[in-house]
Amino acid sequence: MLIELNFGAVLSQWPLLLRGVLWTLALTAIATVIGMVVGTACAWARSGGPAWLEWVVGTYVELIRNTPFIVQLFFIFFGLPALGIKLTPEAASVLTMVINLGAYSTEIIRAGIEATPRGQIEAAQSLALGRMQTFMHVVLPPALRKVWPAMTSQIIIVMLGSAVCGQISTPELSYAANLIQSRNFRAFEAFIIATALYLTMAVALRRLLNWAGPKFFFGR
Repeated sequence: MLIELNFGAVLSQWPLLLRGVLWTLALTAIATVIGMVVGTACAWARSGGPAWLEWVVGTYVELIRNTPFIVQLFFIFFGLPALGIKLTPEAASVLTMVINLGAYSTEIIRAGIEATPRGQIEAAQSLALGRMQTFMHVVLPPALRKVWPAMTSQIIIVMLGSAVCGQISTPELSYAANLIQSRNFRAFEAFIIATALYLTMAVALRRLLNWAGPKFFFGR
């Protein structure tokens, strides 16, 4: 049986593919920025915050890390309206990605914080640095340096996980590929191209993060 491939039928729909790529990158960028802020704050709370806050954050982290991303997405998009909170597909996708990355980055950053030598903290305290100054300038930069490869991998995982967001009609790449194949019935070609685009974005994002980490977050 001869299979005839027609990638042109898919590539002719390049505006849809481009829109999907841009939405995927936008969702990832927003989730990365906010998720890392959430993760840093929660890592601080778990490492040196009050006991009640450590318990709250620990519950959040365990809940998110032990449930599937798609269940979290469906809960936020389909479940919250029962409480009177209705979100657009795009807003629900961003919120879910932020919550998910925040939980995972909490444990990644906390591992780096706990690996910081106690002597560095004591030296900062001897220089009369406040608790927040010590954390931001003495503890956090070397902690991020230690865990940046793991953080980079987690951000890429979240980007690839955004493919699930097409299930609630967020116009990201997998949604675009599915829409194209529903029009021309070229599912194999559509998802081969989508796979190539996801691979390209993942490689490019890893290189970008490997460059941005030392330059903006922790230095060399």
